[in-house]
Amino acid sequence: MGYATELVDRYIAAWNTADDGERAAAVEKLFTADATMTDPLVEVVGRDGIRAVMAQAREMFPGHVFAPHGLVDGHHDLVRFGWALVPEAGGEPTVIGFDVAVLAAEDGQVRAVHGFLDKVPDPSAS
Repeated sequence: MGYATELVDRYIAAWNTADDGERAAAVEKLFTADATMTDPLVEVVGRDGIRAVMAQAREMFPGHVFAPHGLVDGHHDLVRFGWALVPEAGGEPTVIGFDVAVLAAEDGQVRAVHGFLDKVPDPSAS
């Protein structure tokens, strides 16, 4: 199961990378060229789309970082894990989600991410 934890660590690190060039390099290593990312708010195909989603999240939630949340589990070509978007200064998570990553058999890169959102900010509260 070490591969699952290592994958999640790299995934979370990619989201937290502030430098666009470094984030692009991380996405290149982590995802297949035709990888998909689908959750209730986005549906993108390819590394460019994934990088754009990451950049948008960083713009929408300045001063926040992603952190693992709960258990990491994996079998066959699947890895499931929770994550939280938390203020860098600490405090309660702003967003909590759960993702399932599907790996490419040939090299272990992520070929699909299916995401679910368990906690999202209330837009009327702002």
